[in-house]
Amino acid sequence: MPAIAFSPQQLKTEILPSIHTDDESGYVSGSSSETSIPDVFFTKPHLRFLNRQLQNLEPQDILRWCITTLPGLFQTTAFGLTGLVTLDMLSKMKIPRPQQVDVIFLDTLHHFSETLALIDRVRDRYPLVNIHVYKPAGISSPEQFAQQYGEMLWESNDQLYDWAAKVEPAQRAYRELQVNAILTGRRRSQGGRRGDLDIIEVDEAGLIKINPLANWSFQQVQDYIKANNVPYNDLLDQGYRSVGDWHSTQPVQAGEDERAGRWKGQQKTECGIHNPRSKFAQFLRQQELKKQEEALEKALQSGMRIES
Repeated sequence: MPAIAFSPQQLKTEILPSIHTDDESGYVSGSSSETSIPDVFFTKPHLRFLNRQLQNLEPQDILRWCITTLPGLFQTTAFGLTGLVTLDMLSKMKIPRPQQVDVIFLDTLHHFSETLALIDRVRDRYPLVNIHVYKPAGISSPEQFAQQYGEMLWESNDQLYDWAAKVEPAQRAYRELQVNAILTGRRRSQGGRRGDLDIIEVDEAGLIKINPLANWSFQQVQDYIKANNVPYNDLLDQGYRSVGDWHSTQPVQAGEDERAGRWKGQQKTECGIHNPRSKFAQFLRQQELKKQEEALEKALQSGMRIES
Protein backbone atom coordinates (compact mmCIF):
# COMPACT_ATOMS: atom_id res chain seq x y z
CA MET A 1 0.00 0.00 0.00
CA PRO A 2 1.60 3.33 -1.02
CA ALA A 3 2.28 5.98 1.60
CA ILE A 4 -0.15 8.89 1.62
CA ALA A 5 1.49 12.27 1.17
CA PHE A 6 0.39 15.32 3.14
CA SER A 7 1.47 18.92 2.75
CA PRO A 8 3.54 20.41 5.62
CA GLN A 9 0.54 22.58 6.53
CA GLN A 10 -1.77 19.57 6.69
CA LEU A 11 0.74 17.72 8.84
CA LYS A 12 0.99 20.68 11.17
CA THR A 13 -2.69 21.51 11.55
CA GLU A 14 -4.53 18.25 10.93
CA ILE A 15 -2.38 15.16 11.22
CA LEU A 16 0.36 15.55 13.83
CA PRO A 17 -1.81 16.96 16.65
CA SER A 18 -3.80 13.74 16.63
CA ILE A 19 -0.81 11.38 16.63
CA HIS A 20 0.39 9.89 19.91
CA THR A 21 1.73 6.31 19.70
CA ASP A 22 0.63 4.81 16.39
CA ASP A 23 2.48 1.53 15.85
CA GLU A 24 2.00 1.75 12.09
CA SER A 25 3.54 5.18 11.70
CA GLY A 26 7.21 5.69 11.07
CA TYR A 27 7.59 7.54 14.35
CA VAL A 28 5.78 8.89 17.35
CA SER A 29 5.03 12.58 17.46
CA GLY A 30 2.30 15.05 18.30
CA SER A 31 2.92 14.95 22.05
CA SER A 32 6.42 16.37 21.67
CA SER A 33 7.14 19.86 22.93
CA GLU A 34 9.11 20.53 19.76
CA THR A 35 7.13 22.59 17.25
CA SER A 36 9.18 21.81 14.13
CA ILE A 37 7.48 19.71 11.46
CA PRO A 38 9.56 17.02 9.71
CA ASP A 39 10.05 17.41 5.96
CA VAL A 40 10.27 13.64 5.48
CA PHE A 41 7.75 11.09 6.73
CA PHE A 42 8.17 7.31 6.55
CA THR A 43 5.41 4.84 7.19
CA LYS A 44 6.57 1.85 9.20
CA PRO A 45 6.29 -0.57 6.22
CA HIS A 46 8.29 1.88 4.08
CA LEU A 47 10.94 2.09 6.78
CA ARG A 48 11.25 -1.70 6.89
CA PHE A 49 11.54 -1.79 3.09
CA LEU A 50 14.29 0.85 3.06
CA ASN A 51 16.26 -0.96 5.75
CA ARG A 52 16.10 -4.20 3.74
CA GLN A 53 17.40 -2.40 0.64
CA LEU A 54 20.09 -0.32 2.33
CA GLN A 55 21.30 -3.28 4.39
CA ASN A 56 23.16 -4.65 1.35
CA LEU A 57 24.79 -1.39 0.26
CA GLU A 58 28.27 -0.11 1.01
CA PRO A 59 28.47 2.90 3.37
CA GLN A 60 29.34 5.25 0.50
CA ASP A 61 26.18 4.20 -1.35
CA ILE A 62 24.09 4.72 1.78
CA LEU A 63 25.59 8.20 2.15
CA ARG A 64 24.77 9.05 -1.48
CA TRP A 65 21.18 7.91 -0.91
CA CYS A 66 20.97 10.13 2.17
CA ILE A 67 22.32 13.20 0.39
CA THR A 68 19.89 12.90 -2.49
CA THR A 69 16.87 11.90 -0.37
CA LEU A 70 16.96 13.64 3.01
CA PRO A 71 16.70 17.42 3.42
CA GLY A 72 18.15 18.94 6.57
CA LEU A 73 20.86 16.27 6.79
CA PHE A 74 23.68 16.72 9.34
CA GLN A 75 26.36 14.53 10.89
CA THR A 76 26.59 14.31 14.67
CA THR A 77 29.92 13.12 15.96
CA ALA A 78 32.35 13.26 18.88
CA PHE A 79 35.06 12.42 16.31
CA GLY A 80 35.35 8.75 17.13
CA LEU A 81 36.74 6.45 14.45
CA THR A 82 33.40 5.68 12.78
CA GLY A 83 32.43 9.34 12.62
CA LEU A 84 35.82 10.17 11.11
CA VAL A 85 35.37 7.48 8.45
CA THR A 86 31.98 8.97 7.55
CA LEU A 87 33.48 12.44 7.41
CA ASP A 88 36.29 11.28 5.13
CA MET A 89 33.90 9.38 2.83
CA LEU A 90 31.71 12.45 2.46
CA SER A 91 34.75 14.61 1.66
CA LYS A 92 35.60 12.37 -1.31
CA MET A 93 32.14 12.61 -2.89
CA LYS A 94 32.61 16.07 -4.40
CA ILE A 95 29.25 17.21 -3.10
CA PRO A 96 28.10 20.70 -4.23
CA ARG A 97 28.17 23.25 -1.39
CA PRO A 98 24.38 23.51 -0.88
CA GLN A 99 24.23 19.74 -0.36
CA GLN A 100 27.32 19.34 1.81
CA VAL A 101 26.72 17.78 5.19
CA ASP A 102 27.60 19.99 8.15
CA VAL A 103 28.83 18.51 11.44
CA ILE A 104 27.35 18.97 14.92
CA PHE A 105 29.73 18.49 17.85
CA LEU A 106 28.41 18.53 21.42
CA ASP A 107 31.09 20.07 23.62
CA THR A 108 30.16 18.74 27.05
CA LEU A 109 33.03 20.79 28.54
CA HIS A 110 34.40 17.49 29.85
CA HIS A 111 36.10 16.07 26.77
CA PHE A 112 39.71 14.93 26.83
CA SER A 113 42.24 17.53 25.65
CA GLU A 114 43.20 15.01 22.95
CA THR A 115 39.65 15.13 21.58
CA LEU A 116 39.66 18.93 21.38
CA ALA A 117 43.08 18.88 19.71
CA LEU A 118 41.72 16.41 17.15
CA ILE A 119 38.98 18.88 16.14
CA ASP A 120 41.66 21.38 15.10
CA ARG A 121 43.35 18.72 12.98
CA VAL A 122 40.00 17.78 11.42
CA ARG A 123 39.37 21.42 10.50
CA ASP A 124 42.79 21.59 8.84
CA ARG A 125 42.25 18.35 6.93
CA TYR A 126 38.64 19.11 5.85
CA PRO A 127 38.46 22.91 5.46
CA LEU A 128 35.13 22.80 3.58
CA VAL A 129 33.29 21.14 6.46
CA ASN A 130 31.32 23.39 8.79
CA ILE A 131 31.51 22.23 12.41
CA HIS A 132 28.74 23.58 14.65
CA VAL A 133 29.76 23.40 18.31
CA TYR A 134 27.04 23.30 20.96
CA LYS A 135 27.73 23.59 24.70
CA PRO A 136 25.48 23.35 27.78
CA ALA A 137 23.03 26.27 27.76
CA GLY A 138 24.57 29.49 29.04
CA ILE A 139 27.79 27.77 30.15
CA SER A 140 31.23 28.01 28.56
CA SER A 141 33.64 26.33 30.98
CA PRO A 142 33.89 23.34 33.35
CA GLU A 143 34.08 25.76 36.27
CA GLN A 144 30.79 27.41 35.29
CA PHE A 145 29.21 23.97 34.86
CA ALA A 146 30.26 22.95 38.38
CA GLN A 147 29.02 26.25 39.78
CA GLN A 148 25.64 25.74 38.12
CA TYR A 149 25.13 22.05 38.88
CA GLY A 150 27.59 21.18 41.63
CA GLU A 151 30.83 19.22 41.57
CA MET A 152 30.88 15.85 39.75
CA LEU A 153 27.24 15.94 38.62
CA TRP A 154 27.91 12.77 36.59
CA GLU A 155 28.22 10.92 39.91
CA SER A 156 25.49 12.60 41.94
CA ASN A 157 22.87 12.69 39.16
CA ASP A 158 23.99 11.10 35.89
CA GLN A 159 20.63 11.63 34.18
CA LEU A 160 20.72 15.35 34.87
CA TYR A 161 24.29 15.42 33.62
CA ASP A 162 23.28 13.70 30.37
CA TRP A 163 20.43 16.14 29.94
CA ALA A 164 22.44 19.30 30.65
CA ALA A 165 25.63 18.34 28.82
CA LYS A 166 24.29 16.37 25.87
CA VAL A 167 20.54 16.00 25.36
CA GLU A 168 19.48 19.65 25.73
CA PRO A 169 22.36 20.96 23.57
CA ALA A 170 21.53 18.33 20.92
CA GLN A 171 17.86 19.27 20.85
CA ARG A 172 18.79 22.95 20.68
CA ALA A 173 21.10 22.24 17.73
CA TYR A 174 18.39 20.29 15.89
CA ARG A 175 15.93 23.12 16.43
CA GLU A 176 18.22 26.02 15.53
CA LEU A 177 19.81 24.32 12.51
CA GLN A 178 16.48 22.85 11.32
CA VAL A 179 17.82 19.31 11.39
CA ASN A 180 15.59 16.58 9.94
CA ALA A 181 18.10 13.74 9.73
CA ILE A 182 21.48 12.90 11.25
CA LEU A 183 24.32 10.54 10.38
CA THR A 184 25.60 8.70 13.45
CA GLY A 185 28.70 6.61 14.12
CA ARG A 186 26.91 3.67 15.72
CA ARG A 187 27.69 0.09 14.62
CA ARG A 188 26.30 -3.33 15.55
CA SER A 189 29.76 -4.64 16.44
CA GLN A 190 29.93 -2.12 19.29
CA GLY A 191 27.63 -4.44 21.23
CA GLY A 192 25.09 -3.63 23.91
CA ARG A 193 21.87 -2.09 22.67
CA ARG A 194 23.54 -1.47 19.31
CA GLY A 195 23.67 -5.16 18.44
CA ASP A 196 20.45 -5.11 16.40
CA LEU A 197 20.87 -1.64 14.90
CA ASP A 198 19.00 -0.78 11.69
CA ILE A 199 20.50 1.40 8.97
CA ILE A 200 17.64 3.89 9.39
CA GLU A 201 15.83 4.67 12.63
CA VAL A 202 13.26 7.32 13.50
CA ASP A 203 12.95 8.62 17.04
CA GLU A 204 9.89 9.74 18.97
CA ALA A 205 10.09 13.32 17.68
CA GLY A 206 10.49 12.28 14.03
CA LEU A 207 14.26 12.77 13.81
CA ILE A 208 15.69 10.37 11.23
CA LYS A 209 18.91 8.64 12.30
CA ILE A 210 21.09 6.93 9.71
CA ASN A 211 23.84 4.53 10.74
CA PRO A 212 25.80 4.17 7.47
CA LEU A 213 28.53 1.94 8.95
CA ALA A 214 26.18 -0.24 11.00
CA ASN A 215 27.51 -3.38 9.28
CA TRP A 216 31.21 -2.63 9.74
CA SER A 217 33.50 -4.16 12.35
CA PHE A 218 36.05 -2.21 14.40
CA GLN A 219 38.78 -3.75 12.25
CA GLN A 220 37.18 -2.50 9.04
CA VAL A 221 36.92 0.99 10.49
CA GLN A 222 40.51 0.90 11.69
CA ASP A 223 41.74 -0.37 8.31
CA TYR A 224 39.96 2.48 6.50
CA ILE A 225 41.49 5.05 8.87
CA LYS A 226 44.99 3.72 8.17
CA ALA A 227 44.52 3.27 4.42
CA ASN A 228 43.21 6.81 3.97
CA ASN A 229 45.48 8.50 6.50
CA VAL A 230 42.50 9.93 8.39
CA PRO A 231 43.41 11.93 11.53
CA TYR A 232 42.26 10.23 14.72
CA ASN A 233 42.30 10.67 18.50
CA ASP A 234 45.74 10.07 20.04
CA LEU A 235 44.03 8.19 22.89
CA LEU A 236 43.41 5.27 20.55
CA ASP A 237 47.14 4.58 20.63
CA GLN A 238 46.91 4.34 24.44
CA GLY A 239 44.40 1.50 24.68
CA TYR A 240 41.17 3.44 24.25
CA ARG A 241 38.64 2.43 21.59
CA SER A 242 35.51 4.46 22.31
CA VAL A 243 36.22 7.93 23.67
CA GLY A 244 33.69 10.09 25.51
CA ASP A 245 34.05 12.38 28.52
CA TRP A 246 37.25 12.02 30.56
CA HIS A 247 35.37 11.08 33.73
CA SER A 248 33.53 8.13 32.20
CA THR A 249 36.04 6.66 29.74
CA GLN A 250 38.81 4.14 30.34
CA PRO A 251 41.13 2.07 28.15
CA VAL A 252 39.76 -1.28 26.97
CA GLN A 253 41.40 -4.50 28.09
CA ALA A 254 42.22 -7.38 25.75
CA GLY A 255 39.11 -9.38 24.91
CA GLU A 256 36.67 -6.69 26.06
CA ASP A 257 33.96 -5.15 23.89
CA GLU A 258 34.82 -1.99 22.03
CA ARG A 259 32.72 0.18 24.35
CA ALA A 260 33.65 -1.65 27.57
CA GLY A 261 35.65 1.37 28.68
CA ARG A 262 32.57 3.61 28.78
CA TRP A 263 30.83 3.92 32.18
CA LYS A 264 32.78 0.93 33.48
CA GLY A 265 31.04 -0.83 36.34
CA GLN A 266 27.71 0.87 35.61
CA GLN A 267 24.52 -0.46 34.05
CA LYS A 268 24.79 2.11 31.29
CA THR A 269 25.64 1.82 27.61
CA GLU A 270 24.44 5.10 26.04
CA CYS A 271 25.18 8.73 26.83
CA GLY A 272 21.62 9.97 26.48
CA ILE A 273 21.31 11.40 22.98
CA HIS A 274 20.33 7.97 21.62
CA ASN A 275 17.91 7.18 24.43
CA PRO A 276 14.16 7.80 24.00
CA ARG A 277 13.26 11.45 24.47
CA SER A 278 10.26 10.44 26.54
CA LYS A 279 12.67 9.03 29.12
CA PHE A 280 14.17 12.47 29.65
CA ALA A 281 10.77 14.18 29.57
CA GLN A 282 9.72 11.91 32.43
CA PHE A 283 13.00 12.55 34.24
CA LEU A 284 12.57 16.34 33.95
CA ARG A 285 9.03 16.10 35.31
CA GLN A 286 10.34 14.14 38.28
CA GLN A 287 13.07 16.74 38.85
CA GLU A 288 10.50 19.54 38.79
CA LEU A 289 8.23 17.70 41.24
CA LYS A 290 11.20 17.13 43.52
CA LYS A 291 12.04 20.84 43.47
CA GLN A 292 8.43 21.71 44.28
CA GLU A 293 8.36 19.25 47.17
CA GLU A 294 11.62 20.63 48.56
CA ALA A 295 10.31 24.20 48.28
CA LEU A 296 7.08 23.20 50.05
CA GLU A 297 8.99 21.40 52.82
CA LYS A 298 11.22 24.43 53.28
CA ALA A 299 8.18 26.74 53.47
CA LEU A 300 6.49 24.48 56.01
CA GLN A 301 9.59 24.32 58.17
CA SER A 302 9.95 28.10 58.00
CA GLY A 303 6.30 28.52 59.05
CA MET A 304 6.74 26.15 61.98
CA ARG A 305 9.75 28.13 63.22
CA ILE A 306 7.78 31.39 63.05
CA GLU A 307 4.85 29.91 65.06
CA SER A 308 7.13 28.55 67.77
